Parts: sequence; structure tokens; C-alpha cells
Amino acid sequence: MKPPSDQIPPATSFEHVAVAVERITDPWPVLADALGGQYIDRGVSDGFGWTQLRFANGFVVEGIHPEAGRGFLRRFLERSGPGPHHLTFTVDDLDRVTGALRAAGIEPVDEDRHDPVWREAFIHPRDAHGIVVQVAESRTGARREHEPPEGFPERAYDRPVASLGRVVHAVADLAGATALYAELLGGRVTARGAAVDGNHWVELGWGGAGRLRLLEATHGALAEWLGDRRGRLRHLYFSFDEPASVPGAVEVAEGRWVVDAVCGTRLVLISTAR
Repeated sequence: MKPPSDQIPPATSFEHVAVAVERITDPWPVLADALGGQYIDRGVSDGFGWTQLRFANGFVVEGIHPEAGRGFLRRFLERSGPGPHHLTFTVDDLDRVTGALRAAGIEPVDEDRHDPVWREAFIHPRDAHGIVVQVAESRTGARREHEPPEGFPERAYDRPVASLGRVVHAVADLAGATALYAELLGGRVTARGAAVDGNHWVELGWGGAGRLRLLEATHGALAEWLGDRRGRLRHLYFSFDEPASVPGAVEVAEGRWVVDAVCGTRLVLISTAR
């Protein structure tokens, strides 16, 4: 899969993970109020709206909700329910990245270059190991920021804010997924390891705060959970001073808490309290 050296994409940032929800307010009780995600921006696109929350280490979760009609997001929610929808990477040169993808045999879909502020293309889940990947050339300085939506939670300044340490994505083909995210999307392998169940993992970082852990799902209960899928987002991994205060959190080991379904997305909380 490795592209020729003159087609290797420029520096890429893992900008955010997007979660599909029914209503704009659905992520707020846990992700904003309990975990302290700070509002940074919102907007409306073709048939859907989006709101972004930034955590203590700078990484972002985006909630996307349907606005009108039967667009792609309404179809996704009817088919799969609320849950992880896509990963977004920002790049310096969209044309170079899409060229590298094509050279590796991956055809980008839904390319859109009409907006000079945000040019984008997508990688279909069959090529991105079970999740939609958005690749965007962004000039965010020109974007207009909006006020928080009405009713957005107001938190006291002295309350802790969680850090979103990594997105954990389970895959059937660890080597293939690593090649995509490292060789074609510019990720740097920062760590490797193996879990007690025999599944291996690879963690990648980019220029910003975003970290992606690719978790092999070929052994034991994790393989059963993945089934015949190519991949499936396993959880979002947060570190937080007060995990016991998060609604729905269950302590599964000393210092480790799990919230099974926040907008269809599993959260793992690691205590940072001393």
C-alpha cells in the first residue's frame, strides 16, 4: 500500500471524531456537562448540523444531527442508530493525499472542492477498515465562529475537564489498517503492544492532540464483538479527575471506569486523581 515517495502526503492532523446523534443536545449531559467538553463551534450543512466540543488536551468530539429530509445522516441513524460516524484528518494538500490514495488502489468518494475554506474527500468504510474517514484541506482562520446553542451547559471554572487521550478502533486486519493510517494518512507509530487476550495494537499520533489506537480483534471476546465487520470503533479513552461522578459510569477495575453507551459510543475513563 505504500505510495511512491513523491506521493507521500504532507503532515496530517487527526482533528476530531464525529458521533451521529438524533438531537443537538444529546451529547451535552455527559460529554459537555460531566466531562467538561468546551464548546468551540457549530454550523449547518446539507441536511445536518454539527457542534464541536474540545477537551483538555485539545482533541475534539463532533456531534452531528439530522436537520431536515432524508439525507445520509437520517439513513445512517435508521440503519445503525446513534454512534460513531467518522474520523476527520486535516491535510495541507488534499490533491496530493487523494492522489496517494488512488496510487494505493483506494478510490476517494464524495470529493468536494468548491469551498476554499474547507475542501474534502472521504474514504469509504470498506477501505478505511470499518469507519468513514474524512480528509479535509482546511483554512479554519476564515471560518466564522458561532455562539453556543441555547441551553448549552455552563460549567464552573474550577471543575475539572477530561482529556480525550485516544480513539480506540478495533480492526480485523491490523497490518492493513496500520498501512492506511500511517503510510497514506501520515500517522506516526508511537507505541505497539499486546493485550492479555492475545490481540495486538498499534498507536498512532499526528501533529496535534489526536491519537488513534488500532486494536486487533482476532482473538477471544473482542473477535466475537467485531463479528464479520472489517472494523468498529471500540471506545473513546478519557482521563479524568472524577470518573465516579460521570452518569452511568461503572468501575470495572481499580481506577478504570466504563460508560457503556453515550450516544451509542462506549467511554473508558481512567482516574487521574491522586
